[in-house]
Amino acid sequence: MMGSRMKSALTSEGALREAVGAMQPVDVSVVIPCLNEANSLAFCIDKAVNAFRNAGLSGEVVVADNGSNDGSVVIAEQHGARVVHVAERGYGAALRAGIAASRGPYIIMGDADDSYDFTEVPRFVEKLRAGFDVVMGNRFSGGIRPGAMPRLHKYFGNPGLTALLNLLFHVGIGDSYCGMRGFSRALYDRLDVRSSGMEFALEMIIKSAQIGARITEISIVLWPDKRGRAPHLRSFRDGWRSLRFMLLYAPNWLFLLPGALLVVLGLALVSWLLPGPRAITPRVTLDLHTMIFGVIFTLMGAQVLSIGAFAKVFSYAERFDRGTVSLKRVLRRVTLESGLLLGGGLFLAGFAGCAWITWQWAASGFGPLHEVRQVLFWSMWLFLGLQVIFASFFLSMLGISRGTFIGDYDLK
Repeated sequence: MMGSRMKSALTSEGALREAVGAMQPVDVSVVIPCLNEANSLAFCIDKAVNAFRNAGLSGEVVVADNGSNDGSVVIAEQHGARVVHVAERGYGAALRAGIAASRGPYIIMGDADDSYDFTEVPRFVEKLRAGFDVVMGNRFSGGIRPGAMPRLHKYFGNPGLTALLNLLFHVGIGDSYCGMRGFSRALYDRLDVRSSGMEFALEMIIKSAQIGARITEISIVLWPDKRGRAPHLRSFRDGWRSLRFMLLYAPNWLFLLPGALLVVLGLALVSWLLPGPRAITPRVTLDLHTMIFGVIFTLMGAQVLSIGAFAKVFSYAERFDRGTVSLKRVLRRVTLESGLLLGGGLFLAGFAGCAWITWQWAASGFGPLHEVRQVLFWSMWLFLGLQVIFASFFLSMLGISRGTFIGDYDLK
């Protein structure tokens, strides 16, 4: 009876301490995703707690556990961290849950394998307090200790993905996949990050760049990890997923640029070969076969451009694309009716050309058809018109279903 009362009292006291702690203000939250990191997790938590104490910060450590079965949860609680259990598997899923449960206005995330030095937390906080929205760690400027990063990642994977990220989204950072970074909660709440996997790191940076967030870097050192197990990262699988993710967030590069190049090349070939064969060298002459390829390139390019237009509207409606001022201006001027007029004009021009050739052929008694170039030329415009007509209908339907505006429809 006495033991039961003491246990009840202790439980109530623990709940009271937890409630009081929850009401105390927090300057910074360190969020650590965890999946079977018993060998290294304690080092990370202790470094973060000591950093709080030495810098005079009021901080908390939130461990987002993704289903560990090696005692990581017990270790985290013993060392003063708050554990959030995350059922959905994935690096991004764990971070999203941990960030949602954190209480600080500034959030520092880092891996649980002790490859990042959490005593650097005050440096991230200092930059955030200076007005930056995102503070990235840069391992390449700070130093990568021997054995800390595979050579493939160090010399090809990370530099290549970072260069592509800077090219597509103008981020201007030197280490896109650094797992230690800080950001303000105010920014994070605006980003609507959705990735559940490793793409979380890229999505955060891409969306931050799209809305014009202030991004800076600090040099940090990458140390050999203490995980004592095989890494969760898979080089080629995760590298491809990163490349795919960036391309899907960049419809201009994935669709519009290739489509425009195909259309220009196709129209140039068709126009060049319309008068007749063209001799490149005494032995090489381009004729009808090349002109047919020009028609195919033009139609294929128009199709890719249509898909690009669909992707732009979809990405805006789903909040994938935040830099859409130009898209808004275009869609205010491009209505379903204007698309139908353009497509109808192209179709009628092509149809008239084909009808004229057919009339001449019939007048000659349906003998040999010598106007093959003219047939190709006018058929191309007829098919382009049909593409524009149906693409305009689908674009309008997409706008209605997604709540964006196409012509008279308002953005939501």
